[in-house]
Amino acid sequence: MKVHHLNCGTMHLRGGPRLVCHVLLLETDAQGLVLVDSGFGLLDIAIPGRRVGPARHYIRPALDPEETAARQVERLGFHRDDVRHIVLTHFDSDHIGGLADFPQATVHVTAAEAHGAIHAPSWRERLRFRPAQWAHGPSIVEHSPDGDAWRGFAAAKELDSIAPGIVLVSLPGHTRGHACVAVDTGSRWILHAGDAFYHPGTLDGRAPVPAALRAMETAVAYDLEQVRANHARLSELHRRAEPDLTIICAHDPSLYEGMRAGRAA
Repeated sequence: MKVHHLNCGTMHLRGGPRLVCHVLLLETDAQGLVLVDSGFGLLDIAIPGRRVGPARHYIRPALDPEETAARQVERLGFHRDDVRHIVLTHFDSDHIGGLADFPQATVHVTAAEAHGAIHAPSWRERLRFRPAQWAHGPSIVEHSPDGDAWRGFAAAKELDSIAPGIVLVSLPGHTRGHACVAVDTGSRWILHAGDAFYHPGTLDGRAPVPAALRAMETAVAYDLEQVRANHARLSELHRRAEPDLTIICAHDPSLYEGMRAGRAA
């Protein structure tokens, strides 16, 4: 399947580095277009206070309409309704803001994430998530990735109802039901790890993780101990250097730019 790498939301973290919202756009044979995450959307730009909330003062998104998935899909020559499915790593606003731009798309998420964001959130989750992001009433399919395994991760589920080669890998910690999404491009797999890590230095240790990123990761973690365990698991997978696997995250610009340039991350 053909993969397009989109930046759907430049952010300028207060006291920290520039960040991106790395979204995958997949061209499938039978199910049209599939998005992995959606970045910020057009309504976020129109009413950021309601939809992004106070976090916008810290992450300082550019809120450029030309960066939205909707506009980028159209620039690639497609229509918005060609996007039939959206697979989410989690429900933070910078990952789901674009949902309303594709109201006919079916949204796929782990059942644990839907529980923590929509059905029975704790008080911390009620503060964190923005119901305005799903007020348009999307069709949401909840998945329980259990029983299958993928590259050593015990809890995974192939989303073959969408297309072969899309796997939802449960990796809670950043949020209650955070997941990674693995995509088979034919020549290699891309593991979109969402916010399971923020910086490549977490995996390879070659560069220090900026203090502002470490602070943000700690502050927003649903389960910090699990976040650190996920770092160890992803680092081990990175050290194996499997030639048919590339690991990316949602916000690092160097990983995004490397994928856009066709280089392995």
